[in-house]
Amino acid sequence: MKMQNIMGKSYQVIDETSWPRAMHCAVFRNSIEPAFCVTFDLDVTNFLKFVREQDYSFTLAMTYAACHAANEIEALRYRFLDGQIVLYDRIDTAFTYLNPETELFKVVSVPMCESIGEYAALARKTADEQEAYFTGPLGNDVFQCSPLPWVSFTSITHTNSGKKDNATPLFDWGKYYQKDGKLMMPFAVQAHHSFVDGLHIGRFAELMQRELDGYLN
Repeated sequence: MKMQNIMGKSYQVIDETSWPRAMHCAVFRNSIEPAFCVTFDLDVTNFLKFVREQDYSFTLAMTYAACHAANEIEALRYRFLDGQIVLYDRIDTAFTYLNPETELFKVVSVPMCESIGEYAALARKTADEQEAYFTGPLGNDVFQCSPLPWVSFTSITHTNSGKKDNATPLFDWGKYYQKDGKLMMPFAVQAHHSFVDGLHIGRFAELMQRELDGYLN
């Protein structure tokens, strides 16, 4: 693997001749719809308590938690770049942010930070100062997050740009609800099957729950 650097972000160029996943990648890359989406519930009881104690935005805190956990899953950091397959060492964040007056959202990009508190402050400042709804095409090295706090959905679909090499994972979460004394929240992951299987989604779901529970410890 050859290390590269672009705009301060490091990645490895994958040698497909020796990469164990090369055949699986090629099969799904040529699929009509190479992305798949899985929805599961998360227990946000402890996380919501933590967020309220710290006076963080739930949306911004959840964006950090999801992307922090996702960075630990190697399969979620693969991308197609200029015809090659690359593995980024770190993926940053992008999220939708609603203007309550216009009821229109803007897409905000914020780099990952060392702590949730640092990220929440930077993301709030960036979102408040950004006037444009869209600042241009998102980079390849982000996780895209979209909160949907009005509905406790059981499944979700996304618009399709028709670009089969778009391997950016999408994270969505819905309205949390009471169940057996806990606050549960639907969470959805869309990923490119060239890089991600159900096994990886399962690992991410487990890691995500540990992430949410860990902030009160």
